[in-house]
Amino acid sequence: MIKNLSVHPSLVLKEQRGSVESQVCYLTSRVKKLTEHLDLHKRDYSSQRGLWKIVGKRKQLLIYLFKIDRIRYNNLIGELDIRGPR
Repeated sequence: MIKNLSVHPSLVLKEQRGSVESQVCYLTSRVKKLTEHLDLHKRDYSSQRGLWKIVGKRKQLLIYLFKIDRIRYNNLIGELDIRGPR
């Protein structure tokens, strides 16, 4: 299992800790951790439900960022190497 995928607080500037980008980075690291966990434990339905909730929240944040600023959205998608919600 991969450990320490989360965004380290010192890597994110103090002004940006609540930004959409930092939230999406944090949620993406949690998605990766849960995905690896579910590869080992296929019948862990509680974790599956948690994963779907995290993916839904990340999707909402990405849609918001897409509507507000498409340049930041494209940079974030490219940096995290994830697909967009559309």
